[in-house]
Amino acid sequence: MSALAAQSLIHSEAQAVDDCWNRIGIYGDKSCTLLPQHIHCRNCAVYSSAATRLLDRYAFEHESQEIQASQGHEEKVATCSLVIFRLGEEWLGLPTRCLDEVAPIQTIHSLPHQRSRALRGVANVRGTLVPCLSLVELLGLDPAVPGASSLRVMPRMLIVAAHGGAVVLPVDEVDGIHNIAEDEISSASLSGEHASAKYTRGVLQWKTRSLRLLDEEQLLNAITRSLT
Repeated sequence: MSALAAQSLIHSEAQAVDDCWNRIGIYGDKSCTLLPQHIHCRNCAVYSSAATRLLDRYAFEHESQEIQASQGHEEKVATCSLVIFRLGEEWLGLPTRCLDEVAPIQTIHSLPHQRSRALRGVANVRGTLVPCLSLVELLGLDPAVPGASSLRVMPRMLIVAAHGGAVVLPVDEVDGIHNIAEDEISSASLSGEHASAKYTRGVLQWKTRSLRLLDEEQLLNAITRSLT
């Protein structure tokens, strides 16, 4: 039964109940001929029958609400939570399940004799020195050109839970955490200039932007290789 039909039936049932106790009974003008016999309306079969119908109505209404809630739950669109950020002129999305924190930019201390081109050094995160990697280098992007792309925004650090522990990934801007429909993500594909993009699941349109969706597992494996 549809929600509309259920509500109609409940309304009809409510109208069918004759609340004679409020008109001619103990709460009305007391003109009911059965009142002297029963003394109080609650002792009358009419009152008991009406009470039973009312209880049935409320039980039916509660069941109808549960059905509607269940249907509403089923109709909810499955989404994936992404942290959306910018590197240079490119916007990227990374699943938040591997994200520990978005933090203000910190001083990066370089390391002598480092072998990895992606390893920029270490940064202090709440009193702990954490490896800092360049996403630009890992993804093979062109370094940001100062000027046009240097908008008045605050750079941030993504603190990501990699396989060997936390790592810091500096980015130029963080838009925020957003829920993207799973069907949009599953339909994202690579073509044109992104066809050979590293660690990328696909490209999708988000608002007015072209958003490059990163493959978290491939990226985390690349981070691990850069630290060994």
